Amino acid sequence: MHADLVEDGPYRFRIEPTGAMRVPGVLFASRELLAPAENAIEQVAHVAALPGVVEASYAMPDVHLGYGFPIGGVAATDPREGGVVSPGGVGFDISCGVRLLAADTDASGLAPALRDLMDGLDPVIPRGMGKGAVWHLPGRRDLTGILTGGARYAVEQGHGNERDLRRCEDAGAVADADPGQVSERAVERGARQVGSLGSGNHFLEVQRVAEVYDADAAGAFGLRPGQVCVMIHCGSRGLGHQICTDHVRAMEAAMPRHGIEVPDRQLACAPVDSAEGRAYLGAMAAAANYGRANRQLLTEAARRVFRRVAGARLDLVYDVSHNLAKLEEHVVDGEPRRLCVHRKGATRALPPGHPDLPPDLREAGQPVLIPGTMGTSSYVLTGVPGAPAFSSTCHGAGRVQSRHQAARGVGGRQLRAALEEQGIAVRPSSWRGLAEEAPDAYKDVSAVVEAAEGAGLCRKVARLVPLGVVKG
Repeated sequence: MHADLVEDGPYRFRIEPTGAMRVPGVLFASRELLAPAENAIEQVAHVAALPGVVEASYAMPDVHLGYGFPIGGVAATDPREGGVVSPGGVGFDISCGVRLLAADTDASGLAPALRDLMDGLDPVIPRGMGKGAVWHLPGRRDLTGILTGGARYAVEQGHGNERDLRRCEDAGAVADADPGQVSERAVERGARQVGSLGSGNHFLEVQRVAEVYDADAAGAFGLRPGQVCVMIHCGSRGLGHQICTDHVRAMEAAMPRHGIEVPDRQLACAPVDSAEGRAYLGAMAAAANYGRANRQLLTEAARRVFRRVAGARLDLVYDVSHNLAKLEEHVVDGEPRRLCVHRKGATRALPPGHPDLPPDLREAGQPVLIPGTMGTSSYVLTGVPGAPAFSSTCHGAGRVQSRHQAARGVGGRQLRAALEEQGIAVRPSSWRGLAEEAPDAYKDVSAVVEAAEGAGLCRKVARLVPLGVVKG
């Protein structure tokens, strides 16, 4: 355990400000979850030194080492006080997020068709490093439409329905996107990947609702015990990665001009209201829209297979990002303030009654989607009133092993055989990629969710278990 950590309450630890830190560090976790996160704890302290940071530098229970910010890091800055935006506080996979779809069939009814369903999904879900797309764009105009209109543009072009947008964060599109701040190299990478999972920990998983903890909230979300669901986890692919790379370089060059010094060069940043800050936020919003459109296209591909193979319909429960910076209003020291909230590997969790929620979700609160690892549970949570950390919670299990370490521990074929023995159908893009995502490479997602709920960040609504997985 880090020497400067002091236990400050249930599932809550604190790092008092020292040196360049402007605010304390606050980590929501158990001792066991923090044990493998020593380097990430140091990053929490570094983020607390950013200009204009307010309240605290937060870490969620799934915290682990990231680029600049820890993955699982949350921090807000006040533009009126020279607050900065840092690409490292969003990450390279801008608007990486999770989408959950609910089927109008139960697992028992799907069972006879499950193998055919997985065989149908396998060839139509593009995945792997730089490979394929559901939507082959005919020209730059369509990509610009995606960068400005996100899932809304995809729906307008016939890829989905209006209800999808109501059940998507920001109604499917982030405002103030500026495609002019997206480099030609980013455009080249993005044009060939709209509607694809990518690689690493991205997936499409067919699931069953195993347990419901809050029947009223589950009912509002459209979930019931035994129901089949589909969870999609992916982001903005090569376009988002290139945007982050481009703007980190620009901010590194601009920091001396703004008189900014940071304890780690990976925290390159610029004032929110500076030319560099506005340029990044405009490009980031464009990448966020790409990520939402990406998940929308994969949704439509999955719907076609479900309809053809199982005669089943898929309705969107919710779509939410966990790598984003957003300008939001929060009360700090009793005063409403407009803040730039960075969530990197952390999920927005709006409470019941929040005005940004659609009317059919307002009473229950925002669905929060927490994927587990292959062979383990995933969770649906919701926000709670008065939660700390700017209404944020965890985003998944959180790695404890590098991909290289995981692949040394088990072979891909061996892992697939073990999962198939548990009744989980697996369709990998590569054996090596499958081994890198072995369940032992991650923290226990149930322990992560227990810590998040125990710390007052959210509450449980339902637990989902895997039936089959298409792996990136």
